Amino acid sequence: MEKHQHATSRRRFLKQSSLAVASTALASSMVDQVHAAGDDTLKVALIGCGGRGTGAATQILSTNAPVKLWAMADTFADRIETSHAGLVKGQGSRYDREAHQGYANKIDVPPERRFVGFEAYKQAVDSGVDVVILATSPHFRPIHFEYAVAQGKHVFMEKPVAVDAPGIRQVLAAAQQAKEKNLKVGVGLQRHHHKVYQETVEKVRSGVLGDLVYLQANWNGGYLWAVNRTPEMSEMEYQMRNWNYFTWLSGDHDVEQHVHNLDICYWILGKTPVEANGMGGRQVRKGSLYGQIFDHHAVEFTYDDGVKVFSQCRQMQGCTNDVSEHVYGTKGTCDVGRGQITGETKWRCRARAANPYQVEHDVLVDAIRNDKPHMEAEYAAYATMTAIMGRMATYSGKTVTWDEALNSDLRLAPEAYTMAANPPVMPNEQGLYPVAVPGVTKAW
Repeated sequence: MEKHQHATSRRRFLKQSSLAVASTALASSMVDQVHAAGDDTLKVALIGCGGRGTGAATQILSTNAPVKLWAMADTFADRIETSHAGLVKGQGSRYDREAHQGYANKIDVPPERRFVGFEAYKQAVDSGVDVVILATSPHFRPIHFEYAVAQGKHVFMEKPVAVDAPGIRQVLAAAQQAKEKNLKVGVGLQRHHHKVYQETVEKVRSGVLGDLVYLQANWNGGYLWAVNRTPEMSEMEYQMRNWNYFTWLSGDHDVEQHVHNLDICYWILGKTPVEANGMGGRQVRKGSLYGQIFDHHAVEFTYDDGVKVFSQCRQMQGCTNDVSEHVYGTKGTCDVGRGQITGETKWRCRARAANPYQVEHDVLVDAIRNDKPHMEAEYAAYATMTAIMGRMATYSGKTVTWDEALNSDLRLAPEAYTMAANPPVMPNEQGLYPVAVPGVTKAW
């Protein structure tokens, strides 16, 4: 790739963003619209049946269109059964903000269409479905996305879309194929479908803040869930079930979680950074239960025009929590999530935002049924790559350029995908996993 030519140009970026906003605005008018080929029921495969996958299935089944859950796949059978029972009874997940009575009449997943194992995703994709939901741990996203596109399926995939640069390149290649096949792709960066974020980002891009100087992106919170090892678990099963805490599966929390905030920065700036440097470590969350990831990261991203993005993310108990994005310009400042601008122009977004987790599925289904442009994989890939670049900087303790990061051949993957195989990282005699050491670790 030529230097920075991979980054979306601002003109193209604004055009794509305008299409996304327009699509969301039309979502409420799609109740009576029909698919170009007739009033066909969309058959859906859910691949990855944890909490977020179950929530995504809840949302697509809640759209105002004929939709049916047709197949389910997961590495573990118990997750499929728990998810299936919850959906039938109406116990979607914490991401389902609306009360409902269950979806038994929209679920047709007999035992023969409940697929288990590392290859289960292929069986689900090939089961006669129209749409595939990809909600496994992030490591598998590029593999599953590539296969779904190759088989001609529309896709909704959760963020982040990869954990390493080879995976990002795989996603970008599959996204290009999806466009050539006129497939619709949604990604779970739901702030793009939140009315307050839409209006506020548009206002910032209009120039009311003057020349932008720097942005601040924060995801500082407490611990997430963790899974204890049981005697019957192989090392692979343990890491797969406790995936948040292993870099090869999650990308570390600056990728898996903080990508939301960095995505807003990419949305506003319309381009990727040219370099990053930072620091991070593992100060309070040290036991084997927490695998190998850091518990804090701080990164300074620099852009070609001198603009900076200062990034913080932390998972520690008892500290100040802050999940937010801020923009600072020569004429004012903006708290993006609150929809508030101060300075020479004072402005407050008064929009009432519908549940963005639901809206992103409404928009996707509308695009499928009415053949509207819908391609979210590309901007999601660049936002995810920005987060991966930040991890490279914190793990290595060195300044990393965009070209070095994107062209890295460091692939975080096991040699084989079986429960008996060794994962990419193994515990030592004390049960502890190798943790990156800044100044020593080769991160790209």
